[in-house]
Amino acid sequence: MTTPIIRRLDDLRANLREWKRNGDLVGVVPTMGALHDGHLSLVRAAKASCDRVIVTLFVNPRQFNSPEDFAKYPRTEIADAEILAPLDVDALFVPHVAEMYPLAHATTISISGVSEPLEGAHRPGHFDGVATVVALLFNMTQADRAFFGEKDWQQLLVVQRMVTDLRLPVEIVPCPSIRTESGLALSSRNQRLSDQARARAVALPEALFEAADAIAKGKTVDNAIASARARISIAGFDDIEYLELRDSATLGPAQADRPARLLVAAWLDGVRLIDNVAVPPSS
Repeated sequence: MTTPIIRRLDDLRANLREWKRNGDLVGVVPTMGALHDGHLSLVRAAKASCDRVIVTLFVNPRQFNSPEDFAKYPRTEIADAEILAPLDVDALFVPHVAEMYPLAHATTISISGVSEPLEGAHRPGHFDGVATVVALLFNMTQADRAFFGEKDWQQLLVVQRMVTDLRLPVEIVPCPSIRTESGLALSSRNQRLSDQARARAVALPEALFEAADAIAKGKTVDNAIASARARISIAGFDDIEYLELRDSATLGPAQADRPARLLVAAWLDGVRLIDNVAVPPSS
């Protein structure tokens, strides 16, 4: 069984007209490719609740802050199609840049609030690029449901805010982060880590989970974060861009009586890794 690859919007729309005519519920899993078990968990969730499933593969130039980072991002279309084949998705939509952004394209979507701290502060314009491409993909795929992983927590909140504010007719379905047995959150960027770096990268989730547990047991946030930073640094990370406790829903200052998240971004051997874990409210 092969995965049908569609590159032109007109061809995708031809399929969508038939599916919608039949009353099929359409799910979409937006990706930038380099698929792993985290992506596949989203596809399985979509298959379980939708009649038709579209996986999109588009390395979006507008969400990269560095041309070098964009150039280095893994591109594995053939392998991705093979990985998806057993899951029997209805289409792998792989548009060219010109299909997404024709020369006359002049619209950018910007979300304030949840986009501004953390990733927003360190990657100016990143979430404008994310919001714009996701809105385009929602429109192109006419999806009823869209599936996003919780590993990119801030991205999930940005997309949810956009859908609410623009009254878009799509349900956002959050799905749990998928981790290796050692606890490392699966990410396409992990493919760029050496075996030695991947072994050291485990310190990132370990430090987060330990800090979350310490905060839940009454340790001060400052002390828990300081301990986590020390552990990450000792493991050999080059730079910790942020490690902060934030309100889960707003990414504003954490409140003791509300669910919170510990979120981190750090560099290891030239690869930027992000992660987050939940911290329950104090009892």
